[in-house]
Amino acid sequence: MGPTVIARNYADTLLELARRNGGEEAVDEYLRAIEAVVDLLAGEPLVRDFLDTPRVPIDAKKHALEVSFRGRVPDLFLRFLLVVVEKRRQAVIAEVAEQYRRLVDEARGRTRAVITLAREADETFRQEIVTRLEHRTGKTVIAEFSVDPSLVGGVIIRVDGELLDGSLQHRINGLRRRMIRAKLPVVGLSGVDSQS
Repeated sequence: MGPTVIARNYADTLLELARRNGGEEAVDEYLRAIEAVVDLLAGEPLVRDFLDTPRVPIDAKKHALEVSFRGRVPDLFLRFLLVVVEKRRQAVIAEVAEQYRRLVDEARGRTRAVITLAREADETFRQEIVTRLEHRTGKTVIAEFSVDPSLVGGVIIRVDGELLDGSLQHRINGLRRRMIRAKLPVVGLSGVDSQS
């Protein structure tokens, strides 16, 4: 079983746990909790190494997590996290968080989009992009905007696993490919057209 499948199974379990023990409010609380764990692991390599190394006993890892998170996250979430470590699945915690976020988004009819622009855009233009994406996907769009001056012009959008490339470079490359494939008439020396 691959890491994504394992992570999805844990995310399903976490979502079910949240719904049974607090409903939608708990769903949001668990999302904040797992994102806090992921942020800690991303920002503190020593903590990540501590959890990943086989030289540290499982009980020591669990104790460290309990001390770190008790009172900061819901008790059931902490127990879930301890089970993940007990099963030696701590390496997929970030993927569990991503899968959990996707499940919550699906349930709430929303999707996330990463939108890369060639230059900063005003709020009106940003909202226009989001509105068009919402019409296209039929979902509420949570947009993350970034700027990449190397695009020269246009926009690149990643949404629902799809890449929508409207950058100027992409258009130029498309034009180049069409021109290479095009069959152009060959003009003979006498000025009369002939097909190649």
